[in-house]
Amino acid sequence: MILPRTIRRMKERRDHRDGPYAHLFEPYQGDEVVSLDCETTSLDVKKAEILSIGAVRIRGRKVMTSERLDIKLKPPASLTGDSIKIHKIRAADLVDGVDIDEALEQVLAFVGNRPILGYYVNYDIRVLDKYFRPKYGFGLPNKAIELSHVYHDIIKWKTVGGDLDLRFDTISKKLDIPIIQRHTALGDAITVALMYVRLRHGSPPSVA
Repeated sequence: MILPRTIRRMKERRDHRDGPYAHLFEPYQGDEVVSLDCETTSLDVKKAEILSIGAVRIRGRKVMTSERLDIKLKPPASLTGDSIKIHKIRAADLVDGVDIDEALEQVLAFVGNRPILGYYVNYDIRVLDKYFRPKYGFGLPNKAIELSHVYHDIIKWKTVGGDLDLRFDTISKKLDIPIIQRHTALGDAITVALMYVRLRHGSPPSVA
């Protein structure tokens, strides 16, 4: 039986309320957001294996590049020429990569219960949950913030008629934010963070 995500998260919160990860299920009370991105071997969640994970914290108007996560995992057998064409990550680039278990521990420690921001963020969360659930018994319970939805909700009031172009490159260009190392996990996470700050605060974001 496949439970709807909201029901499953309620069950996981109940099951882990007295465990070592109970704090992850508490409502976040701070002012930080974590911009997160995964590079994977496929866009199909069921087939996708994680190659790298990048994340950076946002504190108010500042993108805290000094507080970042840049993880490379060991190369999976499914790393093929087709996926390499997209993310330009070869097996040779991952020779010093870590095991998935270590990567998951780093993600939990870095993200905590902060909201997770991303571009198609639900894909990244679903891929991570595929690994989290067998190991920890729960998926990421964090609130998710989709950049393209934030952009749409803010910009649509300035647009008369027609559909908004929500492609990554278009949003970056419209907001006058440079794309940093496209199709790298950390580069995309930083770029999304900068775009989010611009949308939220309407001024050039600062980097710390």
